[in-house]
Amino acid sequence: MKTPKRINMTKNLLPASILLVLTLLLTISFTIPVEYSAKCCSNALYGEFGNLEGTVTDQKTGDPIPSASLLLYQTSCLIASGHSDTDGTFLLSGIPTGSYLLEVTKPGYKQLKKKVILTSGNSTKQNITLQRVHQPEAQEDSVTEQKSYAMMMEMGGGKKDSRVSRMGGSIGLYPNDDCQSAVDFNTESYDLIRENGFKKVLDNPLSTFSIDVDRASYSNIRRFLNNHTLPYKDAIRIEEMVNYFDYDYPQPENGDPFSVTLEMGECFWNRNHQLVMIGIQGKAMKGSEIPPANLVFLVDVSGSMDEPNKLPLLKQSFKILVNNLRPVDKVAMVVYAGAAGCVLESTPGDHKEKIMMSLDNLKAGGSTAGGAGIRLAYQIARQNYISGGNNRVILATDGDFNIGASSDAEMTRLIEEKRNEGVFLSVLGFGMGNYKDSKMEQISNAGNGNYAYIDNILEAKKVFGEELWGTLFTIAKDVKIQVEFNPEKVKAYRLIGYENRMLKKEDFNNDRKDAGDIGSGHTVTALYEVIPSDSEESVPNVDPLEYQQADITGGKNLLTLKLRYKEPADTVSKLITHRVTATQITRKSLSENLKFASAVAAFGMVLRDSEFKGDAAFDNILPLALKSVGSDKFGYRREFVQMVETAGLLTR
Repeated sequence: MKTPKRINMTKNLLPASILLVLTLLLTISFTIPVEYSAKCCSNALYGEFGNLEGTVTDQKTGDPIPSASLLLYQTSCLIASGHSDTDGTFLLSGIPTGSYLLEVTKPGYKQLKKKVILTSGNSTKQNITLQRVHQPEAQEDSVTEQKSYAMMMEMGGGKKDSRVSRMGGSIGLYPNDDCQSAVDFNTESYDLIRENGFKKVLDNPLSTFSIDVDRASYSNIRRFLNNHTLPYKDAIRIEEMVNYFDYDYPQPENGDPFSVTLEMGECFWNRNHQLVMIGIQGKAMKGSEIPPANLVFLVDVSGSMDEPNKLPLLKQSFKILVNNLRPVDKVAMVVYAGAAGCVLESTPGDHKEKIMMSLDNLKAGGSTAGGAGIRLAYQIARQNYISGGNNRVILATDGDFNIGASSDAEMTRLIEEKRNEGVFLSVLGFGMGNYKDSKMEQISNAGNGNYAYIDNILEAKKVFGEELWGTLFTIAKDVKIQVEFNPEKVKAYRLIGYENRMLKKEDFNNDRKDAGDIGSGHTVTALYEVIPSDSEESVPNVDPLEYQQADITGGKNLLTLKLRYKEPADTVSKLITHRVTATQITRKSLSENLKFASAVAAFGMVLRDSEFKGDAAFDNILPLALKSVGSDKFGYRREFVQMVETAGLLTR
């Protein structure tokens, strides 16, 4: 029998090791572009910003092209989007400097793609000319366009003409009758909002509500408008629109966690009324003053998240947060689909590569057991609890919990229980088409947290970059406001917005009643529309009482403002009281704060087709907003001006 040949393992080890190294190098070489794609906007964290502006015109006639869609990409990241105005001009502002791909589309024209480079401190000019397609090609394109619009309507967007469909009390725009069936696939849900009406001061002298620092409604409205469609009526929460912006309020003094500013001026949509603005400025704290954070990322990786504006955008958003974490902070990660699991144990904030790798490995698939995921996330948060620290679960999802313990009431009770144990909840919403705004707002309110909608990477930069510690660190909780109006000065009043934040008057002194929280550096703004006491305008009232009479003590004051709040670790509230006269808070000319806030509030009322909108219209909101843009460091107010223009065009 032939002796088997002995294999020299030492001799063969070297080629095998070389092969392994080559394989690793090859893997790395193919991984780098993917990594760059995920970090394509990393220069947004610390870099400088520029603007992209220009005009879109017809190549043959030179005529301006309105409503052309502009999408700005960096590798696979959608960085910003917008459209051209009636004169063909466009402006994309606050864009991180760098190289981008600009994609311009308009039905009836050939799509144009071109590379652009943005430099800091300047506006980069890009004049675009689009070529009309020939009639046969246009007919062929219309079929593709029709399918495209049907898909867009599945995702909650799209507009081809201005016919309006009433669907479940919400307004939606659909392309034509053939595509109307596509609307049925849109399962977005919003709670019904019944606007606050005027209340007679003699019958209802007290107005009590919880503050609200959520901003989700505004960025969601922006998503609708950028998709060339009007938002659903109940997607419009005016207080969240107003509070999306910062205002120039003074920093607090005397150890208080926030300052209070009041101002009164003429209401531009009803010249016989006045507007009273209440502004709260939270104390801005430096990163070194913020206690250590114990965070748990709770990430929805169900099948519904497998879209570019969901899980991929989610991962990019969390990477912005990770890049801003300190060594004293720590992060764990829980995912949930058909089941829930921990994919990253609690990890120090300076181990960024490990955290990033866990994010990169996330993939979408399966159904959504949101209840199981939330329970596991809270369990891990408690295991790593930091006494005196910032203990928080950050839920990122489209809100489409569809199996398991998913009833809103059960979820809310669980979150309230954990809130009382010192673990708060913040919610990030992503995507469209099956977006569950109503559920996410409810659970974030229960969790002493905030709620943001991330429609693009720049919104993520705002939430986790510019406003990071305001988003993550609470300086005062259960903040309530109660206003008492003097009937000798005010006949009736109406709180604009805050419909789902209203409290009973008895709730103000009840420390067991939950209310909103304010983060480091956050501002909160509330607007009252008031009818002066000498007005002959009729207001809703009740029959006179038979067994008691109201005594009017009167006096010179216009109103008394009371605020209650708790320190983050306290269970007993503190009281702040301000009594003011009309003279004290009335200026000869409106401040930039009140001008801009009233423009935003009016915009919300017009979008909602509010019975209280009076003379407000896109045409008079626009100049008021333009006059009050101010310094606008990040371009958010200029973007608002564009949104007003967009909405005006969509309603013509």
